[in-house]
Parts: sequence; C-alpha cells; structure tokens
Amino acid sequence: MAVDWSPIFISMKTASVSIFITFFLGLIVAWGLVKLKNNSIKIVLDGIFTLPLVLPPTVVGFFLLWIFGIRGPIGNFFIDFFAVKIVFSWYATVIAAVVMSFPLMYRSARAAFEQVDSNLLDAGRTLGMSEWKIFWKILFANALPGIISGGILAYARGLGEFGATAMLAGNIAGQTRTLPMAVYSEVAAGNMGEAFNYVIVIIIIAFIAIFIMDYISIRKEKQWKN
Repeated sequence: MAVDWSPIFISMKTASVSIFITFFLGLIVAWGLVKLKNNSIKIVLDGIFTLPLVLPPTVVGFFLLWIFGIRGPIGNFFIDFFAVKIVFSWYATVIAAVVMSFPLMYRSARAAFEQVDSNLLDAGRTLGMSEWKIFWKILFANALPGIISGGILAYARGLGEFGATAMLAGNIAGQTRTLPMAVYSEVAAGNMGEAFNYVIVIIIIAFIAIFIMDYISIRKEKQWKN
C-alpha cells in the first residue's frame, strides 16, 4: 500500500510556520523578562510562560479549545468578523505547536541572555548605542548558540506535538493529521507497518535536531578553549 505523505507535509509546514512565530516571540518575551527589575512579577510571568511545558498537553488543549472554539472569545471573533473557523483547521495545528513549543524557545533564549556579561551591555550604552542595537549586536550575537539550540528544540517539539493538537485541531486526514496523529491513527487501525514508517521519519528528524545541537555545543566549547 502506498504511503500517505500528507501527514509529513502537514507536520513540516506546521512546524516551519510555528517556529517562525515561536522564535521571535520567545526572543521578545525572554528579553523583556531579563530587563524586568521586579522579581515578584518576573517569577509570576515566568511561571505562566512555562506552564505549557509542565501541564499535560490535553489540559493545554482544553484551554486552547475554550479560547479558540466556536464559542470561545477569539474563535467567535474570527467567525463573526472574518468568517474563519480556527478550531479543527490547519491554523489550529499551528496554534497548538506554537503554544507547546514556546516555553522551550523562551527558556533557552532567557538562559542564553542571562549568561552574557552585563559589562558588555553597559559598554554599548557608554558608546551611545541604542537598546535595539545593543540587543542585536551584543546580546543576541553573544547568546546565539543558546538561541539556536532553543529554536531547534522548539521546532522538534512543534513537529512532535500530539495532545493539544488532538484537542484543538482534531485528526482530519489531509488537513490536520500530523505525523504523531498519523502514528496514532495507523496503530488504532492495526496498520503497524504504516505506523512504523511514520515513526522512522520522526526519529530521523529528532536525531538530526540533536546532532545539530551537539555540533553547536562542541563548536562553542572549542571557541572558549581557543
């Protein structure tokens, strides 16, 4: 039986769009919290932004369904003003991937920013650089290895998202059936061979992501030693 390639294409498209959103959103939020002086507010916000990482994906999916469902505040708004139903659509797979992968990008970027010597930032201000230039030319440049690692982790997480996607986007063949959903569907149908093919694809992508992160880490160590 021919392999259905649609779950692979849907997953790759979803992960690619979601990482674009997650990458910049994670950078902005991480930078904002690093600059925040109030530790109490910082702790509360950090807890909120990290919640999707520790909550069961189905719980996150429940809240997403409550927000983006046809009776939800955002879901109802899009239906009334744009005639677009978010729930059980491809857009829902992107939203689920963004929410579930965001904590990895945010925490990686924040950790990388906090490791940059603050004296470098002060030196930039002394030279009259704007905060925007300081961010890109000093903070971002020095934190780049950690940021890239976070981006790779977030991409892999978005690619492998299952629970929240099942709640918000469903399992519609050719529309919202991502690779993890395809594995579940084939196993449920007793098609272990088809499920194995999808599993191999996921393992290959995950291994490539780990390889890239290790490569970046090794190069960073060599730079420090030199």
